[in-house]
Amino acid sequence: MKNTLIAAALAFATLAPVAVSAGPIETACNRSDRTQASRSLCRCIDSVARDTLTRSEQRRAARFFSDPDEAQRVRMSPTRNDNEFWARYRAFGAAAERSCSR
Repeated sequence: MKNTLIAAALAFATLAPVAVSAGPIETACNRSDRTQASRSLCRCIDSVARDTLTRSEQRRAARFFSDPDEAQRVRMSPTRNDNEFWARYRAFGAAAERSCSR
């Protein structure tokens, strides 16, 4: 009986829908005024961001949607931290382009 209950609970757990909240990149992408942005594209880009950037880097990159000048400031920054972030951001962009292109 105990094994049956465990099996039923596991079966239900695998069939139950899982709520996934939008990450900062997906949220910023969906809120942007870019005509190419779609929910599915924003979701894909966010998925790549989750795999390639830390949570704080995702939040930082999300700000680029509303303030593109910030991206330019980071790109031109002489600091090591900004340069390292920019390298990871470019790798994220390349990965998103490969994974999410239509």
